[in-house]
Amino acid sequence: MLKQAQEMQQQMMEAKNSLKNIVSEGMSGGGAVKISMNGHYDIVKVEISDEILKEEKGVLEDLIAAASNNAKKEVEIKTQEEMSKITGGLKMPPGFKFPM
Repeated sequence: MLKQAQEMQQQMMEAKNSLKNIVSEGMSGGGAVKISMNGHYDIVKVEISDEILKEEKGVLEDLIAAASNNAKKEVEIKTQEEMSKITGGLKMPPGFKFPM
């Protein structure tokens, strides 16, 4: 049993390291703002259409926040999928955060 726990711990460490390779995209404003985020929740790319730059500052700020939140949700989904592979399909409890 201890050996199995050690193997699972090793798999989880490998999965944690591979999460940086997962990239999810969040959008808002019909694609006017796009944010790409990796599995460690680092924003790796921001795209803002020229057209949306004509809007008021507050509108742009709201769109950036919404796109960021959408990207975060996508990362969470992909992280859960990766963890499910390791845990053999065992669902993680709601709110479970992969140790970072």
